[in-house]
Amino acid sequence: MTAVIGILMPGDMGHGVGTVLAQAGHRVVTCLAGRSEHSRSLATRAGMEDAGSLAALVGEADLILSILPPTAAISLAKDVAAAMVETGKPVTYADCNAVSPATVRQVGDLIVAAGAPFIDAGIVGAAPNRNSGTRFFVSGPDTSAMEALDSEAIKVVPLGPEIGRASAMKMVYAALTKGTWTLQTAVLMAAERLGLTADLIGEFEFSQKPALAVMRQRVPHMPADAARWIGEMEEIAATFADAGVTPEFHKGAADIFRILAKTPFAQETRETLDPNRTLEEALRVYAAVKPDAGD
Repeated sequence: MTAVIGILMPGDMGHGVGTVLAQAGHRVVTCLAGRSEHSRSLATRAGMEDAGSLAALVGEADLILSILPPTAAISLAKDVAAAMVETGKPVTYADCNAVSPATVRQVGDLIVAAGAPFIDAGIVGAAPNRNSGTRFFVSGPDTSAMEALDSEAIKVVPLGPEIGRASAMKMVYAALTKGTWTLQTAVLMAAERLGLTADLIGEFEFSQKPALAVMRQRVPHMPADAARWIGEMEEIAATFADAGVTPEFHKGAADIFRILAKTPFAQETRETLDPNRTLEEALRVYAAVKPDAGD
């Protein structure tokens, strides 16, 4: 069934999701008020329409997907809930952000208080316009609106009726992937500051070839996403603490992303980053950053 789907906001993941939903025949709307020219360009390329305001988007949409940095999840939910009350139209709202179960329950309470159905969702994988089979884990009393989007490009995986399960799945998954990348970056930065980069990489060539291949692929390009991944690491740390597991690993991961966000490379986007930058070149820049007292 063709649906009108609101996506907030058209960043890297949001415009990727919008692209494949528009290609599937859905009408995809967003709100570009106050957004950058980069976001406007992404929305246009994805075939997303600008509703002009949150109230207008709520008035048109059958389903709203919140896809933005985790630090903005609660504030956006407040604004959308207010728009639902203003328009008198409760719309199914899926929080697809990298947030802890505790945070997503706060978001859900705001939406349900506005009279709307709420779905907890966690995205695993790259944006679906660049990746086949991006997974949307979903949980909540009624996840049918999200399950209807299941396709070759977006695989929707139900995890039961409990709000928080889908977000928890995202948290533990990203704890491994991004947590590993930040550990690798920390190791390499320490080696660079100790004058051991060439020697360590030489040993990795001998005994850690698969891991080194990942480092060469990932570590030079992480600054472009570092600023928005700080909040994700903090949400993971909170999730671990609530589960009775040390949060310190991912507090440290947040600190690494804070350092990367201070480099000149942090001004890049996924479209403008230098694909030829080497691991060694990146490390020289990373190691030169003076961390703040809390980093």
